[in-house]
Amino acid sequence: MHRRTLTCVSRTSKHHSSGTRSTRRVSPSVERLDDSTRTRAEQKSRTRQALLDQTLELVGERSFSSISLREVTKRAGIVPTAFYRHFASMEEVGVTLVEDSMRTLRRMLRDGRRDLAARAAVPTAKESLAVLVRQARANEAQFRFLVREQYGGISEVRRAIDTELKLFSRELAIDLSRIPELANWPADDLEVAGDLIVTVMLHAVAELVELDRRNTHEEDELIRRTEKQLVIAFLGMGRWQPSQE
Repeated sequence: MHRRTLTCVSRTSKHHSSGTRSTRRVSPSVERLDDSTRTRAEQKSRTRQALLDQTLELVGERSFSSISLREVTKRAGIVPTAFYRHFASMEEVGVTLVEDSMRTLRRMLRDGRRDLAARAAVPTAKESLAVLVRQARANEAQFRFLVREQYGGISEVRRAIDTELKLFSRELAIDLSRIPELANWPADDLEVAGDLIVTVMLHAVAELVELDRRNTHEEDELIRRTEKQLVIAFLGMGRWQPSQE
């Protein structure tokens, strides 16, 4: 009797275990569906990036406002109607290019300024400039686009650039506030200082992307002059009285 009970329990346990395993098994049709969905998503992402890349190439030759949707889609290898699966308009393409370029740059500069409170301000400014120069040289098309379109003809793109530059200045103002000598500065003064530093750096980038890469002397001179401008700006900040009008 005891042996028979054990046999029944064993069979029941095997049956239960088998049933449990079967519920965990993924149907091949479901796996194919997942793969198909993943493939479509990847293809959509590649097409979207192709539209951005081709737009950026065209911007290297002329202004963004002169580029048509048909030109971009033809170069990306899709029909014009397929464009609207990725963007609502060419203006949205321009804004996306601005946001993508500036997001990467802000992250790199943030890393370069991470230990600002523990270091002297001038070396950090020089390091930020070095990061900016490396990024500009590695992504000349994006920076040329930003420089040319900052005062260009598409209002949505201009506003996007202006918004990103304000974010730059505000992030820099927060970092500046961590310097003991500037700790008591009001937020408005810190943002003015941030604006000044960002303006100096962007002016340097505007010149840099137009320089011949082979002319290293001109590039070295530009970097040296920009570093001096930053040093003078920080020295002036050290003498500034926040209550001064």
